[in-house]
Amino acid sequence: MPTPVLRSVHVHPVKAMRALAPTEAEVQPWGLAGDRRWAVVDASDKVVTQRRHPRMALATAEPLPDGGITLSASGHPPLTIEVPRPSSTVTVEIFDKPVEAVPAGPEAADWLSAYLEGEFRLVHMDAPEHRRPVDPEYALPGETVSFADGYPLLVATTSSLDALNSLIAQGDHAHEGPLPMNRFRPNLVIEGTAPWAEDGWTRLAVGEVTFRVARPCGRCVVTTTNQVTAERGKEPLRTLARHRKSDGRVIFGQNLVPEHTGTVRVGDEVKILD
Repeated sequence: MPTPVLRSVHVHPVKAMRALAPTEAEVQPWGLAGDRRWAVVDASDKVVTQRRHPRMALATAEPLPDGGITLSASGHPPLTIEVPRPSSTVTVEIFDKPVEAVPAGPEAADWLSAYLEGEFRLVHMDAPEHRRPVDPEYALPGETVSFADGYPLLVATTSSLDALNSLIAQGDHAHEGPLPMNRFRPNLVIEGTAPWAEDGWTRLAVGEVTFRVARPCGRCVVTTTNQVTAERGKEPLRTLARHRKSDGRVIFGQNLVPEHTGTVRVGDEVKILD
């Protein structure tokens, strides 16, 4: 096998919106810098994602040097949003757990409400070092996460995607494949490994940063959402349910927790430590 390398890096400034692909990113204890520090909440202050609103995939949040973002989407004027001052917080709910966040201004709420056709507003995680703990069953004391689904980073491999696409091609929805990697919304994509090799990893180094593998990533309906059109199909969940199940969940990719900070860069060598 060739030496594994980091194929791509992906950052999602607003949870559930379009992914960006920088050539490098700073790894912070709670995830990549700027990844999912913002989230959209509904009228009941529950975080919303592509699970309920697939059109979120078509909206873009471009990061600004000061931590702010510019929202844009077809048919809607771009809107620049500054990081709100943490003078007061609101309690929002993500996967049935409360998290304190700082609400952005009414302009952001108006933009999101018009785009998603409902009552929505934008919130920012001001202090990820203590706002939201990682699931204690799979975390070490003090580990925290941004608005990501549950863990600081998600890693996937190109070889496993190729293997999955081969299985899809043999199934009853072959016309939906091959699927691109963006269906799985990873942070790090590695090439040069054997298919499903990540199942056996417990620690790895990407360039100068080492990570602990927390657990396989359970997949949901978002993976069936075309990230370019927001249309939904049956794959990959149909094929994953047949071939990739663990503890009652369909899985693809591995959740990671950084062991220290640093910078990862496209082309970095990847070493499997354990």
